[in-house]
Amino acid sequence: MFCSAEKAWLSQHKIAFTERNIALDEAALQELERLDVFSTPATLVDGQLVVGFNRKRLEELLGIAGASSGQATTS
Repeated sequence: MFCSAEKAWLSQHKIAFTERNIALDEAALQELERLDVFSTPATLVDGQLVVGFNRKRLEELLGIAGASSGQATTS
């Protein structure tokens, strides 16, 4: 549920992202385990990890206050 909401939010703000599905991508799952992350969504923005759909933190990291571009990776 939160993964879908975050993907929709990123798309709404025209933020490019790469989705990594841990159910289908063993390497993505192992990466999260190495980071001691056991919930999703988990999003990396310029090396900063955001666990859960935390709009405020994503806005801060992506500079969203009318911004229309950025890059994120979400699992």
